[in-house]
Amino acid sequence: MFIAITIGCGYATYSYIVENYSVSSTINEIPLEDQLLIEIPRGSGTAAIANILKNEGIIKYPLAFRIYSKINGYDGVYRSGVHAIDKNVNYNSLKGYDMLMETISSNPLSYIGVRVTIPEGYNNAQIIETLEKANLIEKESFTSTLDNTQFDFEFLKDINRKQNKLEGYLFPDIYEFDPGSGDKDIILKMLRNFNQKFKPEFYRRSEELNMSIDDIIILASIIEREAMIPEERPIIAGIFYNRLRSKDPTLRKLQSCATIQYILYKREGIIKEVITLEDEKIDDPYNTYLYEGLPPGPICNPGLASIEAALYPAEHDYLYFVSREDGTGGHYFSRTYSEHLGAQLKAQLNRQVKKSD
Repeated sequence: MFIAITIGCGYATYSYIVENYSVSSTINEIPLEDQLLIEIPRGSGTAAIANILKNEGIIKYPLAFRIYSKINGYDGVYRSGVHAIDKNVNYNSLKGYDMLMETISSNPLSYIGVRVTIPEGYNNAQIIETLEKANLIEKESFTSTLDNTQFDFEFLKDINRKQNKLEGYLFPDIYEFDPGSGDKDIILKMLRNFNQKFKPEFYRRSEELNMSIDDIIILASIIEREAMIPEERPIIAGIFYNRLRSKDPTLRKLQSCATIQYILYKREGIIKEVITLEDEKIDDPYNTYLYEGLPPGPICNPGLASIEAALYPAEHDYLYFVSREDGTGGHYFSRTYSEHLGAQLKAQLNRQVKKSD
């Protein structure tokens, strides 16, 4: 009974469309001012597409669209992405349906989205600069949205910072944004990406380590800025854990140059490659040369590999590391301070040799 009624209603609608509508124009090259952009999400079937078209006011009868699509073999061949149709065309006819189906089953527009690369290790200020250069945002408006909007994600619930609350959580990746995206839409896209990448097992692992999610991301952000070679990330993570758990208050100061670079970037807008002894004396809660433990928040937005290193550190008894300064990006690792001093001398020699080459 239900099927018969559905088919009957569909046929009545189908007949009505044939008899009462005509198409006013055809789509070839649509002038920009006449384009109406329709986004078809990945995985959308005919029913979902029909509902999108109905909700956008393009068609009146989604069931008729679905029946016509099935009859004409379009089911399963529609393409996700952004498609352009002519907003001046009345699509409530068989010819109109043909035009829609042909358009949505063709390649989507490749030039509509603005592609932006957010590298691993960028802080929020650098991300804002990147988005502004892509003409997607205005700095002041976006910063205000970033600081003042509440976002409902599990990983944000325990963050108590009033400033830079989302530092560390705008997941680095290659994004494609609609030019008309609002500030909140852009932020949500990056937060949803983080939410997808941060697996349920990561929450359980954080508890095993007696670390909050924010602690993990803070540590991961430091690892991201310190490690240049992928295989060294877990080793560096292990060093930080060894120092955090030490009974020696001096060792509990992580002494990460990356945290000083973050302070200087916030103040001067530049990444300072060489940190001086004077820089290490800057009185700032992010200064891990002065203050024990983790800084108040992440210093950048870490990638997945650094997050995994923070969650699964290598087990060893190293307490120090210093850049080799030999162009490899690698580090010397030491168990004692005297070993560390020797490693520093090696690094200085490497630097001199490199300069003379």
